[in-house]
Amino acid sequence: MRSERTRARTLGAAGAALLLATTLTATATATTATAAEAATGPPQPKPSLTDAQVDKAVAGLDATITALMRRTGVPGVSVAVVRHDKVVYLKGFGVRRTGDPAKVDPDTVFQIASVSKPVSSTVVAGALTDAADWDRHVELPGFALKDPWVTDHVTTADLFSHRSGLPDHAGDLLEDLGYDQAYIFDHLREEPLAPFRASYAYTNLGLTAAAEAVARAKGVSWEKLSQDTLFKPAGMTHTSTTFKGYEDAPDRAATHVKNADGSWSPRYVRDPDAQAAAGGVSSTARDMGRWLRLQLSGGTLDGRRIVPAATLARTHLPEIVSSPPTTPTARAGFYGLGWNVSYDDAGRLRLSHSGAFALGANTNVTMLPLEQLAIVVLTNGAPVGLPDAAAYDFFDTAEHGKPTTDWLKLFASVYAAQLDEGPRSPTDYAHPPTDAKPAREDGTYTGTYESPYYGKLTVSAEAGAPAGRGLTLSLGPKPLRFPLTHYDGDTFSFETTGENAVGRTGVTFTDGKVRVEYLDAGPGHLGTFTRAG
Repeated sequence: MRSERTRARTLGAAGAALLLATTLTATATATTATAAEAATGPPQPKPSLTDAQVDKAVAGLDATITALMRRTGVPGVSVAVVRHDKVVYLKGFGVRRTGDPAKVDPDTVFQIASVSKPVSSTVVAGALTDAADWDRHVELPGFALKDPWVTDHVTTADLFSHRSGLPDHAGDLLEDLGYDQAYIFDHLREEPLAPFRASYAYTNLGLTAAAEAVARAKGVSWEKLSQDTLFKPAGMTHTSTTFKGYEDAPDRAATHVKNADGSWSPRYVRDPDAQAAAGGVSSTARDMGRWLRLQLSGGTLDGRRIVPAATLARTHLPEIVSSPPTTPTARAGFYGLGWNVSYDDAGRLRLSHSGAFALGANTNVTMLPLEQLAIVVLTNGAPVGLPDAAAYDFFDTAEHGKPTTDWLKLFASVYAAQLDEGPRSPTDYAHPPTDAKPAREDGTYTGTYESPYYGKLTVSAEAGAPAGRGLTLSLGPKPLRFPLTHYDGDTFSFETTGENAVGRTGVTFTDGKVRVEYLDAGPGHLGTFTRAG
């Protein structure tokens, strides 16, 4: 599964068709309106949710969360709701870790995964002085793209909106293999680029590079910039951009994955430091409630200006089409600066983002700024749709008095489909063909191979093992070791591990080269290694 590879985080994205209809209506109106009326621009929606409607939705949250936890088995959840600059709901459910009675509360620290992106865009907004600063190129030593012109012109906004031309999730597999941020930044130049500013591809390491560039231009680390610009001024006392900050929190929710029998276990640890700005933030429902208040008030909190209004407002605008409409009546999806940006049936701006670690976390934040209403849902379970369903149930109940569909069923199916997406092999390597050719002598395969992108790959043999039966493939800086299973002739396989694991993948040796199937699946085919020497 690949957590951040899932596009469930883009669900609810914006409607280009609605925007077009609004523009055409405004144009027609302007032809007959007075000059003064035309100067006011297109008609804008007005708030429609009453306090009574919101109160009903808030009152139903206990039952909603409890039911969703019962249906999914997710061990722990923490929720905050903000309305008119007040936190009107703040509560924890379940346990921090299965097998331990410690309860989740509003101050329990969760890894928030890709909900880090809108938090990080808030930090950058706080570090800038003018909205136009988003459109400036900020150099980051050691970071380059394949096209030197793009390297010299890519802006903070380009990278925060995933329109740099980098392919989908560029660099994530390097992180999985244990490479650090500096190595990944340096090797993104090997990735082929799609058309600059004309294509969208969700890229954790590209966004992180932009954040690091802003921090270094200020002469500080990303961690310090985040603390000084946002976390400390906003009173977000339990929020961190580092894995150590999460790990050191005494009131911490462990990450959990689902077992075959339906139970949940804290089997994995996810250290996202390499992509800190994109997925490395940890926080609490209480702290996130303060951040939502700041968002809804345009950068102020408790009467104090923390983030410039103009630089923050820029993060809420569409920057790139993230998913074109598939039918004439469908809506396009947009991405802003760290936010999914959409417009609902009433023309109201909706800002949202989901976060997911396949190794054990799932989160959602959704805001309706016009209604001064927002919710954040943090969980300590791998993505099964609970936080997204909770958010949609909540807004549905506020709008319609009850949910309009079974959102959990919908989101669970979307996550399941998206987490199974990617370079999974069409070959069933667990069942070799009955007429499989034997492997050659181990010396045919053993040795060191190199890739400009993935670095060194080593194949070693266990002494005394039958030919092809005791081979081990090693990858990454540590390195990670993968026992090879013979499949047919010069083809072997191994079980992938980590955040971006795709099951069993093929390894084929030919003419002094070795191709690792899942590493070679991207547009650059960078997973073919050549024998050294």
